[in-house]
Amino acid sequence: MIAIIGYYNTRFGELWEKSFFDLTKETAGGVLKNNGIDLERVGAIFFANMLAGVLENNLHSAAKIAEILKVNIPIFRVEAACASGGVAFHLAKNYIEAGMTDTAMVIGVEKMTDYSPEEITTALAAASSGKEQEAGLTFPGLYGLIAQYYLNKYGYTEENLAYVAVKNHYHGSLNEKAHFQKAITIDDVLKSPYVAYPLKVLDSSPISDGGSAIILTKDKNLIKKAKYKVEILSSHVATDSISLTDRKTLDEIYASKIAANKAFKEAGIKRNEINIVELHDCFSIAEILAMEDLGFWKKGEGGARIKELSTMYGRGSDLVVNTSGGLKAAGHPVGATGIKQLGEIFLQLTRQATNRQVKNAKYGLAHNVGGSGGTAVVSILGV
Repeated sequence: MIAIIGYYNTRFGELWEKSFFDLTKETAGGVLKNNGIDLERVGAIFFANMLAGVLENNLHSAAKIAEILKVNIPIFRVEAACASGGVAFHLAKNYIEAGMTDTAMVIGVEKMTDYSPEEITTALAAASSGKEQEAGLTFPGLYGLIAQYYLNKYGYTEENLAYVAVKNHYHGSLNEKAHFQKAITIDDVLKSPYVAYPLKVLDSSPISDGGSAIILTKDKNLIKKAKYKVEILSSHVATDSISLTDRKTLDEIYASKIAANKAFKEAGIKRNEINIVELHDCFSIAEILAMEDLGFWKKGEGGARIKELSTMYGRGSDLVVNTSGGLKAAGHPVGATGIKQLGEIFLQLTRQATNRQVKNAKYGLAHNVGGSGGTAVVSILGV
């Protein structure tokens, strides 16, 4: 058994007063201090980050983290675009399973708001295909194309998309560490400016700073002593064409389907047993596709199902989605996102989610996507 025995995240948002390494130090120190774990028990660190090498001319971050924490253990930097956190977690789990260490720390940190929108847009676009970059397509543009295709194919409108943001902003209003902590209305979404038709400002996740960390272990003594623990039932990664032009269809993220099917098979549970999902809603269309690709909704039904708001907290549903606020409201510091997703499930399954606590939650699923779907990670946790 490998378990998560600790979680910490900074507030997500515009953290002007904190540097990249301030956030790294706070995140690593926080997960140890808040969960009563000695750094000496950690045998390896997996560090998720996408943009520091591009934005800050900051590579070889593993050695810099070793200097900050004053350790000589293996430290690995992991980059998989916006799926960096999920992939780092997956690798840490495999590292423990391989017998390389009993206990590992996974840290994800991103510092984004110190840079202009043009610099951030260009840096993020580095995770798209060369042909898309040459055509001037940004990620809002790519997801805008996906949204157009989906809405036209199934006969939906921009209003259907807006319900994703309304739900997740409500959840963000319950999360004191979320970037946005204010509920919004359908009209608010529909009246917000276009970013890339049909996606608007309020259909899109923000540029955020922040850090998240978790501790994984198979050490029986640590698991026994831990105040809170959640078992890792499965974790799988899949990849697909990075370019939209080489995809079989634009109304699915095929890598998500592959990773989900493998994760459910390994976990040995059914989809209707999942109570909590933290999925990758970088844009409103992404949540609708994810719910279909993960197998919770049938293909093409997502646009209608989201209007029911059945996956909103407080509606009495057996499945609640993005209780943290998702990327849309909790924020999207890209290297930290995948770890925050796992951390939110950890909080829910250990009954620490306070005013957004889902009753009787037993199983949770985290879904982290890189770019427009070139990489997908699905992990399932249980108590």
